[in-house]
Amino acid sequence: MKKKILLILILTYFPLLAQVGIGTSSPTKELDVNGEFRVRTIPLTTNEPAAKDSVLVVDNLGNLKRISSQNIVNSYLKSAIKGSFSTSSTVSLNLISNKVKIPFDNAEFDVNSEFNTTTNSFVAKQNGIYSIKVQIKSTSAVGAATNFGVAIVKNGTVVSQNSYANLSVLSINVTPPIRSSETLVSLTAGDDITFNIVSDLLNVSILGTSEDCYFTIQQIR
Repeated sequence: MKKKILLILILTYFPLLAQVGIGTSSPTKELDVNGEFRVRTIPLTTNEPAAKDSVLVVDNLGNLKRISSQNIVNSYLKSAIKGSFSTSSTVSLNLISNKVKIPFDNAEFDVNSEFNTTTNSFVAKQNGIYSIKVQIKSTSAVGAATNFGVAIVKNGTVVSQNSYANLSVLSINVTPPIRSSETLVSLTAGDDITFNIVSDLLNVSILGTSEDCYFTIQQIR
C-alpha cells in the first residue's frame, strides 16, 4: 500500500516540474521568466529559407512565439491601389437623385487586398492619411449645358467633388470631357471609400478604357 501511495505522489510531482518559473512562483509555461533575460551566444544558420520563417516575437501577454517574416512585412505594408474597369467597352449608368456609384470592377494592383471588385468599394485596413484620386471621361453623349462631374465619397459623405456644366461655342462643345478629383483623406480601419458620378442627366455614358477612367489610392503615412 505504501508503495502505491509513493508511486502516486511521484507521478503527480513530476508534471509540476514540467513548468519552471524564474522570478515567479506561479509559472504558466514550461519556462516562465518574469524579468529580463540574456542569451550570450546564438549560432549562425546557413539555412536561409528557414530563417525567413523563424522570426521571434512577443505578444501582449509576454509569450515568445514564432511568426513568418512575410506576415510581419505584410502587416506594415501601406495601401497602394490602382483600379479601373474590367472591360474597355462604354459603361452606361442610370442616375438616381443626380448621382450613381462608379462600378470600378478591376484592381490593376492592390497591395493589401482592400478593394472589393464586387461592391466597387475600398475598405481601409489601417489608420492613416491617404491620397485618393479618381478620373472619368464621358462619351460625346454628354452634351453642352449639362452638369457633369465626379466625387470621392467616404462612408457615404462626399469629401471631394469636381462638377461643372459643359460649355459650347457656336453649337460646338468646347469643354473637356474629362472630370477628375483628388484629395487627402484621414481614414481609420473600416472606413469605406467609393466614387460617384454626379450629373443632372438621367443616364450617362463613360469610357471603359483604363487610361481614361481609373482611380488610385495610396497611403502616405
